[in-house]
Amino acid sequence: MEDDKNLSEEKKDEITGESGKEEQTTNKKDTDFEKYCQMCRRPESVVGKMIQLPNDFCVCNDCMQKTLDSMNSKNFPYMELLTLDPSMFRMGGDFMKMPKVKKKAKPAEKEEKEQAPVLDLKNLKAPHKIKAELDEYVIGQDYAKKVISVAVYNHYKRVADKSNTIELEKSNMLMLGPTGSGKTYLVKTLARLLNVPLAITDATTLTEAGYIGDDVESVLSKLLAAADNDVERAEHGIIFIDEIDKIAKKRNTNSRDVSGESVQQGLLKLLEGSEVEVPVGATNKNAMVPMTTINTKDILFICGGAFPELEKVIKKRLNKTAMIGFGSELKDKYDEDKKLLSKVTVEDLREYGMIPEFLGRLPVVFALQGLEKEQLIQVLKEPKNAILKQYEHLLSLDEVKLVFDEDALDAIAERALEKDTGARALRAILEEIMLDIMYEIPKDDTIGKVTITGDYVRGCGGPVIEMRGSEK
Repeated sequence: MEDDKNLSEEKKDEITGESGKEEQTTNKKDTDFEKYCQMCRRPESVVGKMIQLPNDFCVCNDCMQKTLDSMNSKNFPYMELLTLDPSMFRMGGDFMKMPKVKKKAKPAEKEEKEQAPVLDLKNLKAPHKIKAELDEYVIGQDYAKKVISVAVYNHYKRVADKSNTIELEKSNMLMLGPTGSGKTYLVKTLARLLNVPLAITDATTLTEAGYIGDDVESVLSKLLAAADNDVERAEHGIIFIDEIDKIAKKRNTNSRDVSGESVQQGLLKLLEGSEVEVPVGATNKNAMVPMTTINTKDILFICGGAFPELEKVIKKRLNKTAMIGFGSELKDKYDEDKKLLSKVTVEDLREYGMIPEFLGRLPVVFALQGLEKEQLIQVLKEPKNAILKQYEHLLSLDEVKLVFDEDALDAIAERALEKDTGARALRAILEEIMLDIMYEIPKDDTIGKVTITGDYVRGCGGPVIEMRGSEK
């Protein structure tokens, strides 16, 4: 009997030992995965220890507190959850099935990268190198490219300087220029060359806080999204606010100016540099969206606008010297001046409707000139991604060579000048010209070359088509 008892005890020990090993392996498997909050989807490594509810329902402390606050305020948005079947919240169910994500390892290499500075003075490109790279993509606007290259170089020297001997101020920019002169394209090219996050927003959608539209903080949300939610990288990015002239003060109005002067006042703290709470993954603040803090003191702001009718304000100031007698100037002296925007002053912008506090935070003011006929021809064929090169590549996929003669380029540039929309008109004209050619060429496999002539562009002739056998 004693021997039987000893045998049974040994079997029990073996069984318990095997089960113990199984428990250890299962515990190891469980520790390889993080718990996620079922409401905000954030992992335990970000929000801290989870609150474990029945049926493996995990909630972080923030969501639990927001739920309790909503219940106390008689505005409980999660009341519908109480009517659902608890089995639906299990990890194995089809509803709210949470992915198992392994915990993020922190190797020594990653820690060294985190400690390394984002910008280094040795790696910064000099202004002449920045301008040389811009020349490959942007035609003309030499003065604007020089100004923006120096301003960007000084800005990132300020960010990378850690000596703290002299506090350097930000060099935010205000860019003026007619439509189609290349304002937005210049900033896009600059951000791509510098490899920094860029957010482009439209000032027409911005309104005062509390009204329908976007708050001024929404521009920071777009920058954070462009930086893949990396706050440190976003704090060294560029924000381009287009159509800035649309938030000028409205004249002769009795209604509240919610999209004009009030938006300028709301942008003051962002331009100057302050810590702003920004929602992560959304543009609007609400209880369900996590928040993060961004410091705007190292973010470069570039504002751009066409400022229509600003020339009238400049002419009014310049024509004050017009009078009768010796030394007087004619009133129509500046009517044909195409570089009138370059004579703009801060007083002209104040007269246009920009408040002085806003202009004071944009110390670098420069103007882009309208494109001439020769520059429009250069835009067609010289940049790396020129429009003609795009069409040539499209037809080369059909094994057809596309050629534009000089007369055709002159005719396209003349039509673009008539539209008075700058380089934007070139694309529209080419789409109209190339429509029939792009439609007919795939029908015939024997076509080897197409030459666009000036008569075809002007509508009094046709293109020259050569068959593949006749090519030299």
